[in-house]
Amino acid sequence: MNLMRMKQPPHLHLYRRKLVSLLRQHQSRRSAMQQLHSHLIITGAYMDVTSSWNPLLRHYSLGIFPQEAFFLFTHLRLHQNSFDSFSFSYLLKACANLQSLQAGLLLHALTHKLGFEFHVYVHTGLLNVYAVCGALPEAKQVFDEMSVRNSVTWNVLISGLVKWGELDLARSLFDEMPMPTVVSWTTIIDGYTRMNQPKQALALFRSMFIDEGIKPTEITLLAIFPTISNLGALEICQLVHTYGEKSGLNALDIRIRNSLLDTYAKCGCIESASRVFGEMAAKIRNLVSWTSIISAFAMHGMAKEALANFERMQKELVKPNRITFLSVLNACSHGGLVEEGLEFFRKMVNEYQISPDVKHYGCLIDMLGRAGRLDEAEKMALEIPNEVVNVVIWRTLLGACSFHGNVEMGARVIRKTLEMERKYGGDYVLLSNIFAGVGRYSDAERVRRLMDERNASKVAGLSFV
Repeated sequence: MNLMRMKQPPHLHLYRRKLVSLLRQHQSRRSAMQQLHSHLIITGAYMDVTSSWNPLLRHYSLGIFPQEAFFLFTHLRLHQNSFDSFSFSYLLKACANLQSLQAGLLLHALTHKLGFEFHVYVHTGLLNVYAVCGALPEAKQVFDEMSVRNSVTWNVLISGLVKWGELDLARSLFDEMPMPTVVSWTTIIDGYTRMNQPKQALALFRSMFIDEGIKPTEITLLAIFPTISNLGALEICQLVHTYGEKSGLNALDIRIRNSLLDTYAKCGCIESASRVFGEMAAKIRNLVSWTSIISAFAMHGMAKEALANFERMQKELVKPNRITFLSVLNACSHGGLVEEGLEFFRKMVNEYQISPDVKHYGCLIDMLGRAGRLDEAEKMALEIPNEVVNVVIWRTLLGACSFHGNVEMGARVIRKTLEMERKYGGDYVLLSNIFAGVGRYSDAERVRRLMDERNASKVAGLSFV
């Protein structure tokens, strides 16, 4: 039924009830809500009924054009409508989605003027606006002024601090929180993961799960997987796997299975990674699943298995993307499958119309260099577009020159690297090693002296042993 054909019945009370019911029923349907909005304007039935337009404010604030919530709000103010706490909560949500600090400041003043300064939901919404916009001092001030706070209030400020890199402050606030929720724990764990502090992330996860007995959600697991991979913590991966099976999260969210597959591979257990993939029903496997298993075999040097899975993926009519092809090229490089790698590169460009980036070219240079096909590698490096090529491409080729003892090409390549970056000592060391490897010790010493004269630094080695 076309909502615009509705006529205002004589019993206005019943009509309004029906209208509110329709507004709630069609919250997720933009076209229906717009029709209802138009009907409200035409009939004027909404002018004194808060429940009629609050659903519209909510819909617009969460929609693709949050500014529409403000257009409606401005129109309502012209007709001297009253607003309740829900109205301002929705408007503040629109502010956050628009990342509009100016609108947030205006609403802050208005809520204070209208007596909502002590309302926990309104002030939490205001806190969220400041946190999203990076106005952390204002966010902290709102938080400190709140006489009543709920878990959402704490989580909003913690999340905002984490988002803007204030991890120490976020952790301090988390430690003060009366009863941290799983959202609180997950936010800090994710912050440590993103800030490349895996040991802290894993310690907090252990404390949450083992010491406090708080059950992780799927978001928690997705936050901890990169940390497990980073540390190669196979036992923790198995623990999370078991928990995911018992809780049903593995079956609930394909992202969990894909991450589990990838994490097992990065922890060195290709058998478990392959088993996770094999246990996925064919109908739920997506491109990430296929790319993950191809990448898993590639990183374990199992090139034939990686290519076999690529062929299986194509038979399942799953279209590869640039990351899939990067995994395949890696497999070919580490497996010495040069012709296959070149063919996959041609297929990527010609059949799938995917423009190669520096990582794809880097794989090809590495693949040709490993195979000793240095002339082809240099020719390809020279043909890479200027907007794509970087110093890493030439350093990859320089490494191949060092491995195969090609002095002449090494000298040409290092000129290229020095044009781009003169202060990296590793380039000088490689060229010095090339000269030393063919008995040209005076040249090797000359390069070492040049490195010292230019104050070129070499990053110290690192070992986990």
